[in-house]
Amino acid sequence: MHRVTPPLLRYVDAADRTRIAWQTHLAGGDEEAVGARPLIVLTNGLSTTENFWDGLIPPLASAYRVVHWSYRGHSKSESARSGDYAITTHADDLARVTEAAIARGTNASTPLHVAFSMGVTVLLELYRRRPDLVAGMVLIAGGADQPRASSALFRVPLARQALHVALRAAARVAPRTPGILRRASSSKAIFPIARAVGALGPDAPREPMEHFFRALGDMDMRAYWASARSLAEAHASDVLPTVNVPVLVIAPASDVLASRGDLEALRDSIPGVSWLEVPNTSHAILLEAADVVAAAVCEFLAGVRSHAPRLRP
Repeated sequence: MHRVTPPLLRYVDAADRTRIAWQTHLAGGDEEAVGARPLIVLTNGLSTTENFWDGLIPPLASAYRVVHWSYRGHSKSESARSGDYAITTHADDLARVTEAAIARGTNASTPLHVAFSMGVTVLLELYRRRPDLVAGMVLIAGGADQPRASSALFRVPLARQALHVALRAAARVAPRTPGILRRASSSKAIFPIARAVGALGPDAPREPMEHFFRALGDMDMRAYWASARSLAEAHASDVLPTVNVPVLVIAPASDVLASRGDLEALRDSIPGVSWLEVPNTSHAILLEAADVVAAAVCEFLAGVRSHAPRLRP
């Protein structure tokens, strides 16, 4: 396995001129050499920090050109100039990042995509609009629609309305109390609490999760809550029967955010889908079982790559 050097950071302008950050991870060569490899684009979950991908990038970067990007208002990306954080807007940002990454490389095969949590919905929206940019998908711990869409509770209209009201209230209040949120996110109590309520599995590593909590406290809360509201209204399940590229769904054994029903809907609705359940994992599966996930993704994508279509001239 090649050692991954510090990534190259670039920006692309969104439709509203928001600057979206994307990075190319290099291994075993300079940018020109890496640019000849097949392209893989990694798409985050809501507020996911870059270290979630640390176990996946090195094994992928030895054979692929790996690009990772950040949503508007996340990490090095600018907060939305228009205030727009809709799932469809995130999908358009992903399309622009993918096109920019294609332009920087010399490999003519259609890109592959790996998405986590909210990124699953965003990637499916990209596929709806630009299937020509997707040769294959790995969908990890995320559903097509709003989180826990399969839950009987959220099929009750009043419950869904109550959730939307709560998210609107949080979007108004949270940005006014950054100090409180920052102190709470840096508290050593968050990790054991998250494990106690089942949000994290027994194998969740403490330091990477605390890094995530701290970064969450530092991010633009308007971006976070506006994206959360959009995710709560997401609906991409109608795309699933139309998917005609290879797909691997990776499911945690127990996930309080993306329920088993949400992931089984992907399995049952996407033609020819591959399925992997990873034991003893939660929503933090990328950190809890990095080796297992990386091996599965590498094996799946190697098969896809051999049959990936060529980009149209």
